[in-house]
Amino acid sequence: MASDFAIIIPARFASQRFPGKPLAALRGAGGQVRSLIQRSWDAAQAIAGSARTWVATDDERIAEAVQSFGGQVVLTPETCRNGTERCAAALDVLGDIAPIIVNLQGDAPLTPDFVVRDLVSALEADADAVMTTPAVRCSETLYHHLVADQKQGRVGGTTIVFNSARTALYFSKRVIPHISETVVDAHRHVHLHLGAYAYRPDALRAYAATPPSSIEQLEGLEQLRFLETGQRIRVVPFDPIEWDCIELNNPEDIPAIEEVLRQRGMR
Repeated sequence: MASDFAIIIPARFASQRFPGKPLAALRGAGGQVRSLIQRSWDAAQAIAGSARTWVATDDERIAEAVQSFGGQVVLTPETCRNGTERCAAALDVLGDIAPIIVNLQGDAPLTPDFVVRDLVSALEADADAVMTTPAVRCSETLYHHLVADQKQGRVGGTTIVFNSARTALYFSKRVIPHISETVVDAHRHVHLHLGAYAYRPDALRAYAATPPSSIEQLEGLEQLRFLETGQRIRVVPFDPIEWDCIELNNPEDIPAIEEVLRQRGMR
């Protein structure tokens, strides 16, 4: 298992669905309140250590919040369209910090440490892949959370389909594949895409130099730029995790995330 990797947490203030999201307060077990960006930092630090983790942002409010709890910040341009471009911009500032860069998105504080480590191992083992990313088979409760978001017209988590070679076929903010209501145990056929990626630095730089793709712009999913340009994304599948890895996409997600924090005893 490789250990030579660094984590970059891209964070922006001007989210369309949830402005100021990185500074949203999340109450953990015992009532302790920490911002989303601090909980994301804590998750990354448990994996790579504080010396190998940076928050990449273009907003001074986020930078000040990170510095207040002792985190490392790298300032990136406002022109970054998404987290992958922001990670590439961070490398322009930081230089060659590691042979593998992990993008741990700042709205996924419940991502387990073993997921990131497995992404790094899978990328090292697969020379044909430009990046690796996780797919978690839905639990019944997580599946119903995604379906409820869709029925309410909210953009919830991202789902993914992939082939037997574990190559990504498509990502969507809709629940895919479509499953008839008559199918028993429908949740077993749906995989949640967690907000984490492992890339080689050259792939990041090439991505930033490529114009956004049409599907990427329609779905609002940055990873689709790799697929539309014919590049291989290696999927790392996981069985349902002990807890539901709900991402903070909308203010309505806060109670569900806080319930997971409470159940796991995370202060």
